[in-house]
Amino acid sequence: MSNTIFDSKRVNPALDTMARAIREGADDGNDIYMIGIQCGGAKVADALQHRLKKSAITVHRGNLDISFYRDDLDTVGPNPEVRPSDLPFDITDKHIYLVDDVLYTGRTIRAALGEIFDYGRPATVKLAVLVDRGGHELPISADIVGLSHQAEAGQSVKLITDPEGWYIKQRRVKR
Repeated sequence: MSNTIFDSKRVNPALDTMARAIREGADDGNDIYMIGIQCGGAKVADALQHRLKKSAITVHRGNLDISFYRDDLDTVGPNPEVRPSDLPFDITDKHIYLVDDVLYTGRTIRAALGEIFDYGRPATVKLAVLVDRGGHELPISADIVGLSHQAEAGQSVKLITDPEGWYIKQRRVKR
């Protein structure tokens, strides 16, 4: 059983605030280079791109599937859902915004950074997350955070999107 901790009434303003912070921190003039982590981070990056385009900013978008870069691939299961990574721009010397939906241990971000550096060497990488749920295991923190929620160990926090809106749900994980 899961409960909603944030709904569209909280998520949409958080996305607006994140887009504003990205626009204000853009180091490449009117060009922003944004990479979403499949699949929740890609949805958040799409929403940020939509908001940024309203202010005459060009957003170069890519997506990463970090499945084969994870340090826990053996625990994901026998058939992980793998999507292709798509980086349609050269990342070398660019200021990159890496976007994810939920920051927890930091292992997903570590894996994403590993894959990004296989494509080239960006000037900087800034992390933007919709929800920081605490419980970091690695020295990784977000530069831009939409919402914060301290979830207990044994809880999962997940982004759910549907035609009705955005929801952040929490549920107890079965052990």
